[in-house]
Amino acid sequence: MRNNSDHAMFPEATHDEQSAQSFIKTLRVFTTRNFHAGNNAIIAEKLLSQRPDRACPSRKEMRDALKGEPHNQWWSSMMRTTQEALYDTVGPSIERQLPELIDRARSFRGKLGSLTLDESVEMPSYLTAVDIHCKPGSYQQEMTEDDVFAGAEFDRTFRLYSMGGLGPNLDDMGHTLVAWMKGQFGNARPRRILDMGCTVGHSTLPYCDHFPDAEIHAIDVAATCLRYAHARAVAMGKEVHFSQQNAERTRFDGGSFDLVVSHALLHETSRQAIRAIHKECYRLLAPGGLMIHMDNIVPDKPFEKYYCDWMARYNNEPYMGALQEEDMVGICEQAGFERDNIQLGEGIPQFQDKPAEEKPVNGYLVVCARK
Repeated sequence: MRNNSDHAMFPEATHDEQSAQSFIKTLRVFTTRNFHAGNNAIIAEKLLSQRPDRACPSRKEMRDALKGEPHNQWWSSMMRTTQEALYDTVGPSIERQLPELIDRARSFRGKLGSLTLDESVEMPSYLTAVDIHCKPGSYQQEMTEDDVFAGAEFDRTFRLYSMGGLGPNLDDMGHTLVAWMKGQFGNARPRRILDMGCTVGHSTLPYCDHFPDAEIHAIDVAATCLRYAHARAVAMGKEVHFSQQNAERTRFDGGSFDLVVSHALLHETSRQAIRAIHKECYRLLAPGGLMIHMDNIVPDKPFEKYYCDWMARYNNEPYMGALQEEDMVGICEQAGFERDNIQLGEGIPQFQDKPAEEKPVNGYLVVCARK
């Protein structure tokens, strides 16, 4: 897998930085692919074999079954170690070239799309209580004026973290959601699209390709990520309007979007926030508009369910375990959507031609509702 991207905002790496990052990525591939199978075997032997219907065990049952297993302990230790090592190897590289990256981002301002920041936006407590993904400073830390550190680091770190399974531009989730939507609503032609929780726009930009006549907006609460997202989009020739807003309560007019989407946003929120976000989606949609949230959880598959629970407990993803047990249809109904207009599905990753060691571990849960 290449560790580099072709767009002009992507941070470079020296030979030694690249070597260190490639080593961590390779170690993570080894840990993930070789030891996931072992945990699956333990779950099958200890739990599934005792169930005639082979029903999916609860998170606690799997946690209790695996916690004393040396195999799982080794895997767990290596997963956390490689996660921290990603930041240890990428962070200093970004700091070294941060002034240049800031100047480059400034040079892209006003050339395509827009960037609107709002200092009054408060960071939700579910994002400030811990360093999400164990990322030092999380995604909103400001290190200097016009900072792009968190966004630039994420662009490079996520490339290593995903082990090549999200495609060369890390945009698999965007393409996957569009493919699912076209499979269900082939004639959908949204004119105005909103991506909630866009981070640096990896999943946002595919909408520019699939719906070239649409006006595309993307929001996030982290200014440092949005500055990088806007510059990255301009560097890639994509017109997107980025703004700093909380998905629970945006500044957009009601009924002003035909399509509202998110990609791996829900598990970064909370039980209260997820309900507020769905209500806001209902408010924002025009009659007949679609809300589609996609998240990388698969609640009915044992190991994927255990993996998400592990992420919640050991990788600072607090809501990723409990989200699997939420009544998503009920949440949509509470937000105002009618039961007959709600459906759940599974997104099939679009980069299926990747080698086995570079494919995503999880599939995607799709939550869709039409107003």
